[in-house]
Amino acid sequence: MNAPATFDPQAFRAALGTFTTGVTIITTRTAEGEAVGITANSFNSVSLNPPLVLWSLARNARSLAAFSAGQYWNVHVLAAEQEALSGRFATQGSDKFAGIALDDGIGPAPLLPGCTARFQCRTAFQYEGGDHVIFVGEVLAFDSSGRAPLVYQGGQYALAARKPRQELRLGATPPPECSYTEDLLGYLLGRAHYQLLDRLRRLMASQQLDEHLFFVLSVLCIRDNLTLDELNAFVAYTGHRVSAQSLAELERRELIAGEPGRDGSRRYLLTAAGREQSLHEIALAKAVEGDVADQLEPGDVMALKVLLKRLVAATDPGLPDLWAGR
Repeated sequence: MNAPATFDPQAFRAALGTFTTGVTIITTRTAEGEAVGITANSFNSVSLNPPLVLWSLARNARSLAAFSAGQYWNVHVLAAEQEALSGRFATQGSDKFAGIALDDGIGPAPLLPGCTARFQCRTAFQYEGGDHVIFVGEVLAFDSSGRAPLVYQGGQYALAARKPRQELRLGATPPPECSYTEDLLGYLLGRAHYQLLDRLRRLMASQQLDEHLFFVLSVLCIRDNLTLDELNAFVAYTGHRVSAQSLAELERRELIAGEPGRDGSRRYLLTAAGREQSLHEIALAKAVEGDVADQLEPGDVMALKVLLKRLVAATDPGLPDLWAGR
């Protein structure tokens, strides 16, 4: 038999980390009834018939004795919004189950709610595998919610998005000499923006409100007591410019009120009617977002928002932060 290969442990760990996995929490109970749970990404399927799954636990783990002695354990495949729960069960020395309303399961092992999938298992056998102990369990029951899963890759949490079975084409293939294609990021972002905005415009039209006034009310809903120049600084990224005439129109409709500031400039605030109107507009925007989200996978929506936030941060020319403290 050849001598075992020698590796740099950190490099080996990093290489293994390139394999994308889901994130699970494994739970059991001690003979004294104490709930035990850990975060793990070593979960895998073994067999469909009989239904078997496996996972592994480090031999120096504090919870090894509980899992080795326990007959029942549950595997919880975490949903994308359960990252905080994953972090809680990855730590030691705290009451990990505090505040969690557990579901009833077949065995005594704790059953956590809100997961993508859950597998209630009974130990079939366990064996040593290097510096870990491998647990193989018979699946007694399972359920799946369809929620987007939490993903782990390269030492970081990630989001899963479905890849189309074939490349999406929005239109005819451009001629070879044309360098402007539908894969251009600016085109895709612009088209998506205007398609969404078109839906919102139709809803706003029923409120006798154009997008120009919509931007003003939206900004003042988040941060009011602004001057005309400050308003324009916040909406500069839209390509629109707020005019004194626009503010006068909103004042005439009693949606905003102008007051003299200490520096002599005129500052604008939402009236009660303006705040109500603004909240109604936000509801319209949320309705448009909801219609679009219904046509996408939940994981796609979350991944899209994360990527767009990164893009906003990466391309920010130094615009003032509307949500920052004064």
